[in-house]
Amino acid sequence: MLRFEFTAPVMPVLVIEEPADAVPVARALVAGGLTAVEITLRTHRALEAIRAVRDEVPEAVVGAGTVLRAGDAERAVAAGARFLVSPGCSAGLLAAFRASGVPCLPGVSTASEVQVLHEQEVRDFKFFPAEAAGGTRYLRSLAGPFPAARFCPTGGITAAAAPDYLALPNVACVGGSWLLPPDVLAARDWGRVTALAAAAAVLAGPAAR
Repeated sequence: MLRFEFTAPVMPVLVIEEPADAVPVARALVAGGLTAVEITLRTHRALEAIRAVRDEVPEAVVGAGTVLRAGDAERAVAAGARFLVSPGCSAGLLAAFRASGVPCLPGVSTASEVQVLHEQEVRDFKFFPAEAAGGTRYLRSLAGPFPAARFCPTGGITAAAAPDYLALPNVACVGGSWLLPPDVLAARDWGRVTALAAAAAVLAGPAAR
């Protein structure tokens, strides 16, 4: 069975253009109480960023997001990713996830997708794009037919909306891009990142239930 370890109520979702930024960002998030850090494979140097965090911030659990192909999974693990997250999932990607040797969180947005992966012994999912796909009302409706499923909704979630998601019994954590606002990154205001992480770390999440 493919399972995922949820360690905090919020998982930072980071888009890093410059690998040099990855280390201070990861350190700031860890200082605020969030040790699991997802770096998305949306930029040309994302793998370098993952490698830098692996090498220089050992207290962080760095993972790769936006994993689309089997090759992405292989390269991310080679760079040091300790978990993998995808926006959707195909049979080939699921096979790569199983072969990766690290926890994986395949993405879904419909009941049919959940059912297909449920048949493959998957119980933990990324729900994406959360707000566009129906938000809390949709996730609440999935709890009945899939009582064993746990979700990490990501996509359009704000700090204000996060508590509503975390209040759902089938939500284990939320993915949050709000922890690294563009203006904060541009200003290199790492203290602000730590403050945002500290506020997120005390939201009612899986550890509180």
